[in-house]
Amino acid sequence: MSTKDFTVEELTVRRIHEGMKQGTVSCKALAEEYIRRIEAYDRKGPSLNAVILVNPNAVKEAEQHDITIKEKGPVGPLHGIPVLLKDNVETGDMVTTSGSLSLKDYMPDDDAFLTKRLKAAGAIILAKANMHEFAVWGESVSSILGQVLNPYDLTRTPGGSSGGTGAGMAANFAAVGIGTDTINSIRSPSSACACVGIRPTIGLVSRDGVSPYSFDQDTAGPICRTVEDAVLVLDAIAGYDPADPETAWSVGNVPASYTEYLCTDGLKGKRIGVLRSLFGDKPEHADVNEAMRRSLEAMKEAGAALVEVAEPIDTNYLASKVSVHLHTLKDDLESYLKSLGPKSKYHTLDALIASGEIHPGIVENMKTAAGLSKDSDEYRVRTLKRLALRTQVMKLMADLGLDALVYPHQKRLAVPVGESQVERNGVLGSATGFPAITLPGGFSRPSESAPIGVPIGLEILGRPWTEGTLISIAYAFEQMTHFRRPPKSTPELS
Repeated sequence: MSTKDFTVEELTVRRIHEGMKQGTVSCKALAEEYIRRIEAYDRKGPSLNAVILVNPNAVKEAEQHDITIKEKGPVGPLHGIPVLLKDNVETGDMVTTSGSLSLKDYMPDDDAFLTKRLKAAGAIILAKANMHEFAVWGESVSSILGQVLNPYDLTRTPGGSSGGTGAGMAANFAAVGIGTDTINSIRSPSSACACVGIRPTIGLVSRDGVSPYSFDQDTAGPICRTVEDAVLVLDAIAGYDPADPETAWSVGNVPASYTEYLCTDGLKGKRIGVLRSLFGDKPEHADVNEAMRRSLEAMKEAGAALVEVAEPIDTNYLASKVSVHLHTLKDDLESYLKSLGPKSKYHTLDALIASGEIHPGIVENMKTAAGLSKDSDEYRVRTLKRLALRTQVMKLMADLGLDALVYPHQKRLAVPVGESQVERNGVLGSATGFPAITLPGGFSRPSESAPIGVPIGLEILGRPWTEGTLISIAYAFEQMTHFRRPPKSTPELS
């Protein structure tokens, strides 16, 4: 592979396919170069700990893609594109651990629906990404591999729970990535790692073959370096799957391609509500607020009408009193574990807790969840609160004539390793089930541990099934600002 004319750093799907047409890159060379970066930086150098397993057949699969493209042309819009897949998404030819020693030997019978869709589009599953174990929190630490580090600041977490995907995408370990999101888990690592994350409307993407946290709030979606790449991945994985009944709602709500919304004037004429109750007002919020100020100015310059929104929405309250994640974990995860039969040694939360094969950091959450159930008054009360929140947000947007809401994904920077993630705003999207996109909104001031600063994510939320509107806003913003920069800790290899 030519390192002078064609390097993998910050490569997009479009540029990869242009290189394939021009003969400057092959699927095999592309896969080999990403694997070389993983070998150089994941357990060595900055030791990001982002990758649980590299697909041992990736290079052979890439070779076959090279043959196919010569004989028949590209299989699909992701032909030969290496994917970093969160390790709670099943792969029939690789173990799927959900970040846990308790599932270290679990080999699924088949691919998850979204894995199949990626492969049908021509993608290659290059590697499985580390994550917060069973996706239950936001720092991306697991018993299977340990703590994922943020490549922009090795003293900080990469967000979570999809932190392995976020860190790996930031460090150019693959062309595109997949995360899952129950409360913040696609958007948190996207914010912390200068990536683009799309949490789709519940029902747009199948959860079949994905280890669950809460079927009420779970979804999966792209984590990529650009809006266009995230849209290409969303195109590939969206749509109806009979094995996930919730996706029946997507029928009639999915365009022929979300790429039609990639327009540089996508901010022009949009009315965007600035949700001030999701901003901080203390010294520790200063870096994020300054980045948001610049981002909002850019939106105005691009023709958006910004509307100040004073609605007192408290995301801490939503996470602790409205979200049903812990109340569903026992029923949904145990159902999944039992479905694995003898392939899993443990079928209950109590057995997991007693096993010694889960990270100590999730034990308290597991103990709490073990005493909760969907068959409870508290779960029913929270479900009614979620329905009321949906109507509250819809009415707010209707009253103000808004196309979307905007706010920082996290009021302050991603926390240092060893601390719990705080003041994240993603629960607004997850508790409602509404779509949201998080993308680079700038960086904090540089420091000794963060030479170019810590990434800061801007989040845009819309009504159900308005992914297209959010994409048009996000793409126009990205093309105007170009805030994304690669981290210094994982430079180009010689």
